[in-house]
Amino acid sequence: MISLSSMRVLSVVLLILSSLSGSLQAQPAKKAPAPRAERKVPYTVGERLTYDVSWSNYVSAGTLNLTVEAKRPSYNSTAYYVVAEAQTEGLLAKLYTLYYKADTLVDAYSMLPQRGSVFSREGSGQRMKITTFDHGKKRGRFEMQTMSKMAKDLTLGTATQDILSAVYALRTIAPKTGEKFTMPVSDSGWLYEVLWTVGQVEPVKVASGQTVQALRVTPRATNEKGDIVGAGSVIWLATDGSFKPVRMEAAAAVGRIILALK
Repeated sequence: MISLSSMRVLSVVLLILSSLSGSLQAQPAKKAPAPRAERKVPYTVGERLTYDVSWSNYVSAGTLNLTVEAKRPSYNSTAYYVVAEAQTEGLLAKLYTLYYKADTLVDAYSMLPQRGSVFSREGSGQRMKITTFDHGKKRGRFEMQTMSKMAKDLTLGTATQDILSAVYALRTIAPKTGEKFTMPVSDSGWLYEVLWTVGQVEPVKVASGQTVQALRVTPRATNEKGDIVGAGSVIWLATDGSFKPVRMEAAAAVGRIILALK
């Protein structure tokens, strides 16, 4: 999916020390730092988005649920607990069994991930991936557990997301037609940079067959070498202020995967 190397934002703080010739002057009292404020978001706890997943010639290959399950104290802050859960269904499930669950703690103040995990079960094999983020130090830690265990330290860019938190960050940004912006993303121990290009509002079909108007957003991911590794995906966002994805498409090795909101 999406993987991003970081867009760095450099901020320089200049501390000016004035030496006074002659008499001493009273220095103005320092202002107390402004209290932190939670970011305003276009979703609420309890929001559940369900998608029909289709692939190739199969009418329905599975389902995907995106849920904002809770908002709770976490890592000395407050975080939204968001979960994505997908599985194959119907005929495809008989040919290929896949279950996938990702969850992320999204800090309510910074909108950055604190910790994210992905559990996947394909046939008889299963895997757990966990990434923890220390955005203040720009460090992360990736661990993968299968039959064995491996770990990797990460050097993060500014405001690095994971795949799941990136979806909610995109909604919070409230993109507008004509905008372009980059977002660093960490996925499976690798860092990517995603360029989001915001297109026009256009008609798209949802799972019911109904046509709705939605904002077209196209991501393009590059790896740390600058190679394009993710292209051909499109996300359409609702124009009702919620910016929820109403349809998502991605190129697959064979055919195309389509997710349509029920």
